[in-house]
Amino acid sequence: MNEPTKEDYADIRESVRALCARFPGEYWRKVDRDRAYPTDFVAALTEAGYLAALIPEEFGGSGLTISAAAAILEEVHASGCNGAACHAQMYTMGTILRHGNDAQKQAYLPKIASGELRLQAFGVTEPTSGTDTLSLRTTAKRDGNDHYVINGQKIWTSRAEHSDLMLLLARTTPKEEVKKRTDGLSVFLVDMRTAEASSLAIKPIRTMMNHATTEVFFDNLRVPAENLIGEEGKGFRYILSGMNAERILIGAECIGDSKWFIERASAYAKERVLFGRPIGQNQGVQFPIARAYAQMRAAELMVHEAARKYEAGADIGPEANMAKMLAADASWFAADMCVQTHGGFGFAEEYDVERKFREARLYQVAPISTNMILSYLAEHVLGLPRSY
Repeated sequence: MNEPTKEDYADIRESVRALCARFPGEYWRKVDRDRAYPTDFVAALTEAGYLAALIPEEFGGSGLTISAAAAILEEVHASGCNGAACHAQMYTMGTILRHGNDAQKQAYLPKIASGELRLQAFGVTEPTSGTDTLSLRTTAKRDGNDHYVINGQKIWTSRAEHSDLMLLLARTTPKEEVKKRTDGLSVFLVDMRTAEASSLAIKPIRTMMNHATTEVFFDNLRVPAENLIGEEGKGFRYILSGMNAERILIGAECIGDSKWFIERASAYAKERVLFGRPIGQNQGVQFPIARAYAQMRAAELMVHEAARKYEAGADIGPEANMAKMLAADASWFAADMCVQTHGGFGFAEEYDVERKFREARLYQVAPISTNMILSYLAEHVLGLPRSY
């Protein structure tokens, strides 16, 4: 498949909107109430090939660029749906694609592309280390030539219950024995289907939104040595290489959420009549909507710029981080504005505003918090002393 031009993304967007129309607010309200996994929605995205957008054609994917993938996720969220249940399928496989060997690529990527295997779980964060990834304590010790034995705990590992595979970061060399603090961590592909129940335990965490997140416990879990991705001890840089793509795609989701909130608020402000005129005629209602639009457009340009530079092979750490932060800020402002515009009805389940409001709040914290991005920009862009 040839990469479509920017103009052709209109066709992709239209197709995504048509698919999302089959999953209206009633569907998502039920999924949210039941704390269920949106199986039908994920299956529809998979069947349409959208979750394989970034997988090369030779492995059964569409071979599209990140701009096309961003357009897909933006439209999912702008349509009132939520891609968080499956967006990791789009970018987590990048670690295998960039750093896996030929056998691993052939064994897993075609099945991920077809939907036969779900790779949606990403085991990095731990209770004691949080965003301090280099301090993680989960260990993977070599046992002979054939296996590693993994012990430890991960937290905020979303979709672990609904994934066939997990990408896991574990320490293979004790922290005190490495020369560089970024060394000694390795990446493994864990087959959740074959892991023994006595070695792998998953505990759901109930949160303010339906995000299917969990704690995962490893107790002498044996993982074949052939499931090591890349070189032992180089895993931290492998994980980092995929984070820029993640930031861009999450930013695109936030732009989609912003557009949904702005559209809903504008429509309501035109239709809701009080004191003989639409509430949207009042500047106190107009101005926050207009400001949300301006913030969304500015963030959208940053997401597009980050995607453009990513496709050009540039080092885009600053752009990817700023894109995610600005888009998350824009979506959160738009969410708050939308609730305020609707007044009491913003809290009514049937309007979907309160659900989307809860979902939008997540991106101020995850997959990287706003404060972490500000710290990165201060140190690595502005040259300020490293903060502690």
